[in-house]
Amino acid sequence: MATLKDVAKETGLTVSTVSRVLNNRGYISSNTREKVYDAMKKLNYQPNELARSLSKQTTNTIGVIVPHIDHPYFARLLSSLETAAYQNGYKLLLFNSRERDEKEDEYMEMCKASRVAGIILCSGSVETERFRDLNVPLVTIERFLEYGTSAVECDNRQGGRLAAQHLLECGCTNVIYLSGENAVSMPADDRALGFMELCGQEGLHCLDPGREIDARLYASLDYHAYIEKILTEFPEIDGIFASSDVIAAQVIQICSKRGIKIPEQIRLVGFDDSSIASLTTPGITTIRQPVREMAEMAVRMLIRAERKEIVPNRTTLAGYFDSARKLPDITLDF
Repeated sequence: MATLKDVAKETGLTVSTVSRVLNNRGYISSNTREKVYDAMKKLNYQPNELARSLSKQTTNTIGVIVPHIDHPYFARLLSSLETAAYQNGYKLLLFNSRERDEKEDEYMEMCKASRVAGIILCSGSVETERFRDLNVPLVTIERFLEYGTSAVECDNRQGGRLAAQHLLECGCTNVIYLSGENAVSMPADDRALGFMELCGQEGLHCLDPGREIDARLYASLDYHAYIEKILTEFPEIDGIFASSDVIAAQVIQICSKRGIKIPEQIRLVGFDDSSIASLTTPGITTIRQPVREMAEMAVRMLIRAERKEIVPNRTTLAGYFDSARKLPDITLDF
């Protein structure tokens, strides 16, 4: 059975350097890290995770809690988080909370019992007080927490303004914002704020759905009946900003069923730039979230915090309009 010394001999590095790679201590270049991993694979070397966790008091595992693993946005985010974690010598411990408080409480305890290096939280509804005595680095994505270690966000407000500006430039006069949830605080709230803010500044008439959206819609990801009602109540709509590509895709389905042509009769903008945006006919004009960059930054902040380094408590990624692409598949980049 291969040992740490065998890996060091194979790479031409010292045992202490190989150990630093395995335990993520200090600065390690990507070339050195790859050299060690290649040697481990060649020699079939399996590090003793139990011994490492005992010496470090934590494992090289990151707990990740998401509300909906089947949502295209979270699927893409998880893929990016796994890649970023693996490149840095960490593995993911995944939990799917379904926005249920009791499950999130249970998962927090499981993370602590598993001695994770830290937790990346992608849920928007967990109560802040639950993190007061967590005692492990907590990085949030798309949410700022008073007791969190660091938050990584995209500029949702700017995204909403970009969507409104696009519909304005397309000649829309009666627009509406469709969201999946409005009973609790969500990142989409800032998208709505930016959207209505620019509509007000430019005199673009923004229709008001005038109802609280049932939280079960977000849980089921089925908005067909809700969209049907909106289109029936507001036949004058000529522009829609959907808070996600999932909703935008269902708008296309309902419009097709009702004989409404997109983009000829209704201009549509989604949000996320998930895989679903390229699978519909027509394709969805969408705001692109910098998911890969957000995931990489979240992992980086967590690792730095685990090493007791100072990290920013909040990082927001700004956006810009990619004017090189035209309808029906414009993507607005963050």
